[in-house]
Amino acid sequence: MISNLGKPQWLKIRPPNTESFNSIKDTIAKLKLHTVCQEAHCPNMSECWSGGTATFMVMGGTCTRGCRFCSVESAAKGETLDPIEPKKLAYAVKEFGLDYVVITSVDRDDLSDQGAGHFAKCIETLRELVPNVLVEVLTPDFRGDFDCIKTVIDAQPTVFAHNIETVKRLQKYARDPRANYEQSLKVLKTAKELNSEIFTKSSIIVGFGEKEEEVIETMKDLRAVGVDILTIGQYLRPSDWHLPVSEYVSLEKFKFYEQKGLELGFKYVASGPFVRSSYKAGELFVKNLVKRNESE
Repeated sequence: MISNLGKPQWLKIRPPNTESFNSIKDTIAKLKLHTVCQEAHCPNMSECWSGGTATFMVMGGTCTRGCRFCSVESAAKGETLDPIEPKKLAYAVKEFGLDYVVITSVDRDDLSDQGAGHFAKCIETLRELVPNVLVEVLTPDFRGDFDCIKTVIDAQPTVFAHNIETVKRLQKYARDPRANYEQSLKVLKTAKELNSEIFTKSSIIVGFGEKEEEVIETMKDLRAVGVDILTIGQYLRPSDWHLPVSEYVSLEKFKFYEQKGLELGFKYVASGPFVRSSYKAGELFVKNLVKRNESE
């Protein structure tokens, strides 16, 4: 693997410097909430927060798994759940005036239900306090447990997302051993079978050394289990401990993947170097889909 690639000029991150950004940051700190924007060093944090969008990470900032591409801290046991976190989350969403919220979490293999009940409580509390909000959840794989997936689906999120992360060949290289390609596909398939009206979504990270045909094969496998929305983004190495970047994928290749995904039948594809699974452009698309479905 190549470890010392120079970043292209177009891989530049704008520093956060707006009133809206600072307001969201202060509120999150005051309520002791976590955001994946901060924990995962998301390159879109300035753009999204300045535009009034944030992806909240519930159940603490310590993950029970250790994927080799992720900057989130890991340990055998996560933090004690905050029983009022769902209400604090809803309060923040209401204060920010959001009509679309993304909720994700660290893996919680140490909990009996792997955190599924907490996800459901967050969704239900948001529905109560912010009735018109659209809720996207980005969940762990719950080790493929049907009851855990059903618990989240029964709370009726607008979008159920789970990331396959990389192509089949590189799963063991990039992800924690407890995760795998087939298990992720099973999660997405189960979610769609439980409620076909809920949009499903997944994400592929490129730059690990995958081949073009492997990315396309992954797209086909995701479509085969009914995934509606796909995001594809560039891997950016968080530290020297993490996996090296094998390739900075060209803008032309990202465009090619976007077009190929649409040809394969995804309702929406966001593909670009800074695209992440909670990319805000997808939110606009989902909003329009929901409005269209309601009017039919």
